[in-house]
Amino acid sequence: MGGPRAASTLPPRALSLAERTCAEAGGKLTAPRREVLSLLLEADQPLAAYDLIERMQALRGQTYPPTVYRALEFLERAGLVHRISSRKAYVACRGTEPHHRPIFLVCRECNAATEVTARETETLLQTLAQNAGFESEQIVQEVQGRCRACVEAACETA
Repeated sequence: MGGPRAASTLPPRALSLAERTCAEAGGKLTAPRREVLSLLLEADQPLAAYDLIERMQALRGQTYPPTVYRALEFLERAGLVHRISSRKAYVACRGTEPHHRPIFLVCRECNAATEVTARETETLLQTLAQNAGFESEQIVQEVQGRCRACVEAACETA
């Protein structure tokens, strides 16, 4: 099997946005952060930290868990990645607005996670928290079910 393959790269526009977002969050888009973000952007489903460690080892050789966990922590704080709590996995942010609170539609069959935003839901949850005197820091919304492709595949085989 040869040595590590070349590192994943972000498209120029995504790279520029990620660098700017990291700077606004008080950090830099370091090589490990860039690689984690690239791997998440390339993935077709949420990836757990250990999936990322395996993939990074294929890219760069020996990779230690703290490197990946620190990158994920920073990227999540910066709003570039989101954690899918029910899967203990991460996805790259696909939203168009910084620091939004997405809703994830998580397919229980193929594990795909689709990011959607509903301002009304975000506003309602924020208002409920404020009315209770609660200062919210993170609102995670997940809808579990089956994606269109899995529903259609099930109908075809029935």
